[in-house]
Parts: sequence; C-alpha cells; structure tokens
Amino acid sequence: MITRVLVANRGEIARRVFATCRRLGIGTVAVYTDPDADAPHVAEADARVRLEGTRGYLDPAQLIAAAHAAGADAIHPGYGFLSENSEFAAAVHDAGLIWIGPPVAAVEAMGSKIEAKKMMSAAGVPVLDELNPDTVTADMLPVLVKASAGGGGRGMRVVRALADLPEQVQAARREAQSAFGDPTVFCERYLDAGHHVEVQVMADAHGTVWAVGERECSIQRRHQKIIEEAPSPLVERVAGMRDKLFEAARLAATAIGYTGAGTVEFMADEEGEFFFLEMNTRLQVEHPVTELTTGLDLVELQLLVAAGTPLDATPPTARGSSIEARLYAEDPAKNWQPQAGTVHRFAVPSAATEFDLIDRVGVRLDSGIADGSVISVFYDPMIAKVITYAPTRTQAAALLADALARTRIHGVRTNRDLLVNVLRHQAFLDGATDTAFFDTHGLVTLAAPIGGSRATELSTVAAALADAAHNRGTATVLAAVPSGWRNLGSGYQVKRYQDTDGEIHEAQYRFTRAGLDVRGLDDVALTSATADRVVLTIGGVDRPFDVARYGDSVYVDSPSGSVHLTAQSRFPDPDDAVATGSLLAPMPGSVLRVGAAVGSAVTAGQPLVWLEAMKMEHTITAPVDGVLAELNVTAGQQVEVGAVLARVDSGEDEK
Repeated sequence: MITRVLVANRGEIARRVFATCRRLGIGTVAVYTDPDADAPHVAEADARVRLEGTRGYLDPAQLIAAAHAAGADAIHPGYGFLSENSEFAAAVHDAGLIWIGPPVAAVEAMGSKIEAKKMMSAAGVPVLDELNPDTVTADMLPVLVKASAGGGGRGMRVVRALADLPEQVQAARREAQSAFGDPTVFCERYLDAGHHVEVQVMADAHGTVWAVGERECSIQRRHQKIIEEAPSPLVERVAGMRDKLFEAARLAATAIGYTGAGTVEFMADEEGEFFFLEMNTRLQVEHPVTELTTGLDLVELQLLVAAGTPLDATPPTARGSSIEARLYAEDPAKNWQPQAGTVHRFAVPSAATEFDLIDRVGVRLDSGIADGSVISVFYDPMIAKVITYAPTRTQAAALLADALARTRIHGVRTNRDLLVNVLRHQAFLDGATDTAFFDTHGLVTLAAPIGGSRATELSTVAAALADAAHNRGTATVLAAVPSGWRNLGSGYQVKRYQDTDGEIHEAQYRFTRAGLDVRGLDDVALTSATADRVVLTIGGVDRPFDVARYGDSVYVDSPSGSVHLTAQSRFPDPDDAVATGSLLAPMPGSVLRVGAAVGSAVTAGQPLVWLEAMKMEHTITAPVDGVLAELNVTAGQQVEVGAVLARVDSGEDEK
C-alpha cells in the first residue's frame, strides 16, 4: 500500500494530487523553492521540504532526499519538470520508492519525439514524417520546428520561408535547452488547419489497456492549448473515427509495455485522417474534462495502478460534455507576454467544487493560487483551469463563458476576455475548432474586452463615484457632504483613469437637486455609492458595480465585464514620464542578446532585445522607425519589470 506521497511538482497539479490523496487517506508531502514558500500547495501538505535554488524542482537528488526525509514511500511527478524524465523515474525506483507513473522503459521510449515516431511507425500507428532541419527544402514548407524532449509550446516555431529556418531552429534549440535541458529539435510537415485530438489511456500491470476517451485541444495560441474539451467535435461528426483513434492509442500503449495514465496525441484533418504526434507519459493538464465525462478520478487510478491493483475489463462509457479553459497571466496589449506579480484577488463565484468530480451541471476550479499569491517569473504563468460539465456542449460552453466573465482577477492581466469571446463565438459553438481558429477569426478581435466601450465608460463613472465615497469615508471633516457639493450650480468634477491599453477615460459628473448628472450619459442615475460598490440606474434598470482599489489601480467588476483602470494624478510628476520611443522590460528576465548598436538605423517591428523569462524567449522590437539612441543592457544582464532597455529616436520631437 502507498501511505505517503511526495509530489515532485508545484502549484495546481500538486494541489490536485493532494486532493485525491486526502480522499483516500494517504499522507502528502510538498516540496518548494524560495519563490513558492508561501504557495497554497505548500500550506496544504502534511509535510513540506525546502529545495535549494529556483531550479530545485529539476534536481532528482534533492527530490528523492526530500521523500526519504519526510517518510514518503511514493513520488508523483505531476506534469512538466521531471515528469517525463526516465533518469528520474529510474532513480526513484533505485531509491526504493514507488514511481507513480509508467515503467522507466516506456518513459525512455517516448522521451524523444524523434525516436517515438520511429517506434510508432514500426508498430503501425500513422505518423507524419520527421524532417531534418538541415535538409528541408522550399517545397516542404510550411514546417513546424519542435523540441524533441518537450512540449507546452516551448521550442516550437512555424516556418513558412526557407530563409527564416536557420534562425528559428537556433531559437527553438535555445528555448528547448532552457526548458528541458535538451536542445535537440526536428521538423515535420505543418498542417495549417488541423485538429489536435488526443486519447487518454490507462493501463495496468496485468495486461488491461483502456482508451478512456478523446479530447480536442485545437484552440491554441503559439502552440499552447488554452481551451480543451471532451468529447471532440471532430470525432463526434466523423463516422468511425473514434474506434480508429482508440485502436491506434491502445496499439501505441501496448507497443511500449505501458502502465499508468498517459496520453497519445494526434493531428487530424477535417476528413478524420490522423497522424501520431507524441505520447505524454504522464497526466495531462487537461485531464479534468475526461474525469467529468467519465466519472473517473484519474489520479486515484494512477495510485491504484502503481500499487498493483488491476483495472476493470472496460472503462465506463462517457456521457455529456466538458470544456476547460486555461487562465494565463499574460498581457494582450504587449504581444501576450507572460506577466509576473501579485494576484490581489482571485475568485470564481460560480465554482461548485475544486479538484473533484461533478455529477450534475456545474463548474470546477483547479488552481494553484489564492488571494495574495505571486505569479513568479521563474515558473509557468498559468493561474487556473476553470472546467464545466453539462449534458450538452452548448450548455457547457455557455456555463464556462459565464463563469469566466464573473471571475474576479485583480493584480495581473490575463487572457480571460479572449477565452470568453471564443466560447461565445458562433464558429466555436458550431464545432469549427481547428488550429487556425485565431488566424481565421482574428486574435485581436477575439481578445477585445467582453463588455466593450460601454462597460469601460460606465465602469469609469463607477470608479469615480466609489473613489469619492472612499475619500468621504476617510475625511476628518464634512464627511457627509458629497464631493464637489455647492449651494448653487457648479461645474463638473473630473476624474481621469487610464485603461490597460493606455487610453485615457474621463468621468465628468456633478450632483444637482435632481441627483447625479454625468456629462454624456443622460440615461444614468445614481442609486447608491460606497467605497466598494456603486449601483447605477441605467435606462431604468439598476446595475451593480463592485470596486476594489490597490494604490492607484482600480478594478471594477460587473455583469458586463471586468475593467482595470489606473487613476491619473491631477498634477503628474514630469520625472515619472518615460521618454518617447523607450523599450521597457515587460517582466523580470535575463537579456539573451541585442540586435543593434547605438546609432544604428532601425525600423518599426525590428527585433532589438531578446529576453528570456518563464523558460521562453521574448523579442522586444522597435516601436517606430528611427535611430537607436540608447542601449542600456548587454547580453547576460538581469533586468526588472519596467526597466528601460533601449530608446529609439524617431526625430519627431525635433519637428
């Protein structure tokens, strides 16, 4: 029997494993690095062990020593980090511990995508041919450069022009080395509008191999899945495809003597023809949608299989529909760059459960953060997964969109509006969910604020009235007198705020004998206003706006959407202004290289600084045509968020 499990991971997946362990009466051990010392997964474990260095999650010796020190008899690797590292799996076995995962040989066989494709081809599983980057020709384009040892979008590049291939291969190699410790990359034919479909498998040590169900994960940005669902809309509409997929997945698992939970991933075309991509020898981020449609706890099955328990002859039949959305800390206005910082408030009011099954229509939350958590530059910027279950796909999508729209996220920018807009888009609801979804429908359009300009306008008024109420509440005299009150008619009070795209919004208002008068909004009246809630009557209907402030940052949440504003000072300090043409660091990171010297002529969009942060490369480009007037960094230098990296002089100031 397994009595105590150490999870060699962090955040949401550590909490997910702990939740099942608690339900089974199994003890838990957390590991953590200094940036994670106050993380929820650390607080929830029965025991916790500190790891040295921010890369401690990648140190097998430290992890095994932690298991022994805490009295654990098993290690669950989660996903990412060392979860698909055969040397770590072997070291766990050698240390006399139970590895909650597949056999070492299976991990090793699938650890290299290059070798895995050769093995699957020999076993009769359809594959896309591997292409050597050095021998790719123009007629093979477009191609996808992929990291042999990794996933999650890291080390991946689409190349459409042969001249771009060498540089993209080198960038992929650097990213793969940083993320996975292995710079090996390869190419394969790129399907512009394919479907990413995967099959969850579960196998025991007694010869039973389940194909539990399929998932579609085609809604991706930069090859990173952001919306996943079960069942697959493509598989649902192509007759006979599910049986063929399941047979290929079982064949793949059987070919390598697989046990435990794993995922066989395929790329498919619109007609249902599919090709093997890779096999992930671990639990997937998107596993909850399979759990909610089958009623299975996949982590529980992992633990049982690792302890030698046989599976039933066949898995349960799937029912209903489940959709998962990944909330990421990233800034749409800055080319979707990952964000680091404090999450002041995080709440999903619609969530009925965390890390658990749902037996009726509902919302599940899997998250590694809580109020006050810090999104660290050292790790993945995923905040949470919000998952719904319903009898139909349409209902699951509507429920998820509503749950996300009502979610309170204060402190960092996220992809929430993008997720909501996709879930409400008619093409998504029709099941037209190929990997070209954003190219087809426009990423900028889909990322627009869900409430539009009207929500921003009303939220600005609510913010101004709440701030006035706050000021009255903290005043020492005349606290009951409305701000701007006059015995006679007077001019409008003016408060200015900046939105996340840099646009300035003004609220001009005054109180008269007839009540609130907002310039430009004749249909708006005030019902009530406190420091944290304003109720406006709009066209005869009362609408609530909840307001939270953190310094100059103001968050206004309403059924129309969430708006983040920054209060503008009436008398700004000139020293706080950033010179026109400045390139700012979007997050803390390390400078990899620079692309021009001071005095060089540059063009808008030209890469000038390459920054590594959160295991990925980020390119900082020239904002305008001009001359590189300042360069404040060199390769290898560490920079903080907001640091001025360089400045481009366009010559406009001289005109």
